[in-house]
Amino acid sequence: MKFLNLIRYKNLFLIALMQLLFRYGFLAQQDVPLVLKDWQYALLVLATVLIAAAGYVINDIMDQETDLTNKPNDVIVGKSISEDTAYYIYFALTISGVLIGYYLSNYVKKTSFFGIFIIISVLLYLYATSFKQIAVVGNLIVAFVLGLSVVIIGMFDIIPLLSFVSVDQSINLQTLLGIILDYAIFAFFINFIREIVKDLEDIDGDYNQGMNTLPIAIGKERTAKIVSVFAAIATLVLLWYVNKNLMDSKLFWASAYCLLLVISPMLFITVKSWTAKSKKEFRLLSSVLKMIIFFGILSVLIISLNIKYNVKG
Repeated sequence: MKFLNLIRYKNLFLIALMQLLFRYGFLAQQDVPLVLKDWQYALLVLATVLIAAAGYVINDIMDQETDLTNKPNDVIVGKSISEDTAYYIYFALTISGVLIGYYLSNYVKKTSFFGIFIIISVLLYLYATSFKQIAVVGNLIVAFVLGLSVVIIGMFDIIPLLSFVSVDQSINLQTLLGIILDYAIFAFFINFIREIVKDLEDIDGDYNQGMNTLPIAIGKERTAKIVSVFAAIATLVLLWYVNKNLMDSKLFWASAYCLLLVISPMLFITVKSWTAKSKKEFRLLSSVLKMIIFFGILSVLIISLNIKYNVKG
């Protein structure tokens, strides 16, 4: 259990669930071929989770003093396990994930795709060791990595096919790639907002460690209002997207789902963050944003089912 706490098993579960939903709840329901066999796709999910877990480990190693202030009950490195042991775990997770990525890249005959596993590993290391101390930069890196965990699905299961299928199939595959990219952008932007909220929640410990997060640089109230503006923009974009792609397609249940479980909570974030000041309020905002990411990813299954069973309003 201590090891599971160390690697933030709940967040890793969310990443794995997202990738499995996209493959079996969406792509597999379409009339298109896919590159990877089931066991190979399981390896892709495993590689992603291992590298993400390594990122959490190196972050915990570097954040020992900060975490003693922000979340003393969750501190593992230096208490339950030694720093040396944590480094061994970090290297084992990273190397395992990268090696799996190397195999998959060679299998799909796109050796350049191997670079994405290296890029993610390097970004997570740089984030933990230096970039997280720079206002906004660290937030962008974490959000970007989450977006890549969505993009990687299309890279390995669709892109290698584009040169070998008919024109009609190629058009269908490119449409699916566009949808995957839309979800990647959604994951990026919502997680970017959440990372800023987490900085608001952790401002005391970050300040004591000399970090320069956005709330430290410009203050909590201004940062909270920036979060509110970003949330308002995201809400408007989501409303436009649902109207254009779901309502216009007569997908009633998918539209209702997104309005109730994605857009409505975003409205709450928009309003609540404008006046939020306490750590408790910021923790609530962070939890709601995590819920929005979860239900947003789950929407791909709802949309797929709505199309499959032709349930129209």
